[in-house]
Amino acid sequence: MRKHEVLLMGRIRDMMKAETDRLFHTYTVHALHRSEDPDALVEKVKDRITAITTNGVLGASGEFMARFPNLKAVICFGAGIDNVDLEYAKQQCIQVSNTRGVLNDDVANLAVALLLGISREVVEADKYVRRGDWIRKGKMGLQKSIRGRQVGILGLGGIGRDFAKKLEVFGCQLAYHNRCENKNIPYRYYSNLTEMARDSEYLVVICPATSETRNLVDSEVIDALGPDGTLINIARGSIVDEEALVEALQDGRLGAFASDVFAHEPHVPEALLEMQNVILAPHIGSATVDTRTAMGELMLKNLERFFAGEPLETPVRL
Repeated sequence: MRKHEVLLMGRIRDMMKAETDRLFHTYTVHALHRSEDPDALVEKVKDRITAITTNGVLGASGEFMARFPNLKAVICFGAGIDNVDLEYAKQQCIQVSNTRGVLNDDVANLAVALLLGISREVVEADKYVRRGDWIRKGKMGLQKSIRGRQVGILGLGGIGRDFAKKLEVFGCQLAYHNRCENKNIPYRYYSNLTEMARDSEYLVVICPATSETRNLVDSEVIDALGPDGTLINIARGSIVDEEALVEALQDGRLGAFASDVFAHEPHVPEALLEMQNVILAPHIGSATVDTRTAMGELMLKNLERFFAGEPLETPVRL
């Protein structure tokens, strides 16, 4: 039986080897990153391609999708779809899927780790020991407890809800900002992000990256959080105005910052590298063997269902 043909936008570095091998074994995969002339490859196979596989970084632009007249599906590895032209996909009735859900727990766990790490100055404490400061200077200064502190969550989707449940154990006061209130959620709802930031000691960014959320956490929100406040970002770097963030940290208008994502990854503002009140991680939110395996399985399941003419396992609402 002839295999279905799939166009692979590029190497999906985060996909586990077993799932990658299955992708290439199950389908005839035209991998752009393995071609000496990607444009020539596209021209050669464009009429036969009905499905593209990609990830949140590689995405799929409308201009690129338009090169495939029979394209019917864009199957993504990862929850982020900000680099996929969803408007074009909607206009052309192209289905889009991602691997949401299976990564919620580990991403939420990293958010908790960053929150605890920055409040208890874990990274700086490690350096304190390694530098010999414990011997020379004695005990390190005091840190903050998170019990009873208000944590404002920007985006209470699947990951946000998992994160909030984990923080209940720590005795945090929880609030959230979404486009609209969810009456089934027991936490305080803020229709205004700046007001939530003003009332919070920790602001955690977990919302999707869209044109509406670009630089949503701007200087006004950061100043509302204030010199005793902490900003944590595990969503996308584009949601935080990095220039305003750096200036606020330098001026002491923001207390601390911890992030797994940045606007121009893998490049991070140099000023952040020298700050003691900052924790930086290289976009590792879902980077566990267990979660990456589950993500690969889900991507393959979406491909399987597409070619079987069945509804996608995790379709993106367009």
